[in-house]
Amino acid sequence: MADDRNLTEKGVDHSVEGKADNLKGHVKDAVGGLTGDSSLQAEGKADQLKGKVKDTFGKAERSIDRNT
Repeated sequence: MADDRNLTEKGVDHSVEGKADNLKGHVKDAVGGLTGDSSLQAEGKADQLKGKVKDTFGKAERSIDRNT
């Protein structure tokens, strides 16, 4: 099934998902730090990175769509 949404719509979705992943990562990192759970902290840092990448990708999609 084809995705008929334009790049701006896709970019917004990716940015929102990215911001949510980043927030989730901050929470996991903080809880892991408070409880001494280094595994949870590492998972949180990974989620933050994944979120930043998704958000950046979404911003790029919106920028491309504006410039075409």
